[in-house]
Amino acid sequence: MRLILLCVGRSKAGAERDLSLRYIERANAAGRAVGFSVVELRELDESRARRPEDRKSDEAKAILAALAPGAELVAFDEGGKLLGSRDFSIHLGKRRDVGTPAMALAIGGPDGLAAEVREKASLVLSLGPMTFPHNLARIIAAEQIYRAATILSGHPYHRD
Repeated sequence: MRLILLCVGRSKAGAERDLSLRYIERANAAGRAVGFSVVELRELDESRARRPEDRKSDEAKAILAALAPGAELVAFDEGGKLLGSRDFSIHLGKRRDVGTPAMALAIGGPDGLAAEVREKASLVLSLGPMTFPHNLARIIAAEQIYRAATILSGHPYHRD
């Protein structure tokens, strides 16, 4: 199963970008052993529209257009469900086991996700009740994908 972390906005060079890419690389290495063919970070342009609703609409179109055929969508949204790392890994493992070809995990822009993205998502997740900058949310999501791969492989990286 391909895993694609879709992020609205482009990270500038620096420590935050380096760390998110490091977790993507680690997820790729660990993921191959558990049936994740590739873990990819794909950045989408932020909308330049003036009104927040128009920006969210533009970004929703870009997110939905970036979905691979047959891909399942997971959306990160502050109003989403709270899942622990083990439960997140179980979700990914179950989707892999039923033959889901690809899973896109979407992080919206500064205004959040439009309703059509949340409605299309099979799962809407929250990273917690705190507000995080988008670059930090990207790092957390990439690390959780890596952690899920290590949990599924039985590696002791994750300790309950």
